[in-house]
Amino acid sequence: MKKWLSSKLPADRHAPAAIPQSQNQADKSYVNAVYYPNWKVYSGQGPSSLMADCVTHIFYAFLWPAEDGSVISSDDYADTKIEVDGVKGCISALAQLKTRHSHLKTLVSIGGGGEGSSKFAHITGSESIRKAFARNVRQFVDSHGFDGVDSMATLVLLTLLMLTVDWEHPRDLHKEGMHYAELLRDLRTEMPYPDYILTSALPAGEWALQNIPLSLSEPMLNFINVMAYDFAGPWVSQVGHHAQLYAPKRPHNDAARISGDSAVRYLQSKGVPSHKIVLGIPAYGRSFLGATKIGESYSGHAGAEGTFEYRDLPRPGAEEHFDQKTIAAYCIGGDGGFVTYDTAETVKTKANYVRSNQLGGMFYWTGAGDAQGSRSLVMAGFEILR
Repeated sequence: MKKWLSSKLPADRHAPAAIPQSQNQADKSYVNAVYYPNWKVYSGQGPSSLMADCVTHIFYAFLWPAEDGSVISSDDYADTKIEVDGVKGCISALAQLKTRHSHLKTLVSIGGGGEGSSKFAHITGSESIRKAFARNVRQFVDSHGFDGVDSMATLVLLTLLMLTVDWEHPRDLHKEGMHYAELLRDLRTEMPYPDYILTSALPAGEWALQNIPLSLSEPMLNFINVMAYDFAGPWVSQVGHHAQLYAPKRPHNDAARISGDSAVRYLQSKGVPSHKIVLGIPAYGRSFLGATKIGESYSGHAGAEGTFEYRDLPRPGAEEHFDQKTIAAYCIGGDGGFVTYDTAETVKTKANYVRSNQLGGMFYWTGAGDAQGSRSLVMAGFEILR
């Protein structure tokens, strides 16, 4: 795997560590962002396949942190070598997309699930490695001109450069949680506001959010991507909606108590400004075989690791439904059994929730999983938020 190491940077930068709240609140436009995972190139979906006209930000996923503080490509062939969209590598293709859609802001996402986050605890536990990592991240972002502007030195100075931290996730408050906050501070020191945008993706469950010192972390961030999905899956014993906006009045288990709204309320209760909260939308559904309703047991899962991309839903022969109380969709029948997901209808309701609660906007995991036309999730959000 390719490593990106830092060149020497000036040591006398004295940028403010935190984002001035008055300045951050000045931008009232809504986020309507998508993640682009580099592995999607192998299914014929380059960055140009994204609905760029309806998107404000693209998160390029993923780069990985290494134990020595360097930044590692998760797939160097996909990132820099494969022929895609007329150029070599998805990073160049993303930069090219920006030249055609000047409103776009592009971010590199570092971390992710599994191996992508496995080194964060080690890196953040050492001050010297943590600071080296922050320098290496800055060098990568600068050298690749993220936000898509040409990476020549004369233009890099004019570029709005961005990063999202996707550590899934600190396991305790007083050690890893504090190290997470220190990492954000080091990154913000290296990449000062307003020249750089720094974000972080966090789980929606209080069981995870309680390990984050939000009062120390939030001031470093432009916004927080709340992963308001995966509330149900193979790890639960009963069927549940995996991206409900509201929990049912009588939750059938503890997992069913979690919702997009509960995550928003928790963050707000800890002092996170509403305009920094960006609500996550899944462009995929989770399958439960042998079940027909919420709360039932099930016999297994269909699809790829129990999931179907939204563009492949509803399943052939299945009937689609909309739960107006929880704001969740699902289909029953066909080869997927009970499949829980979001639709354009639920996304429009969630977008109105974002507006009424003055949140920062919405993001979609992933833009490549979306459908076209009237069923598009990204388009549905855009129509309400624009």
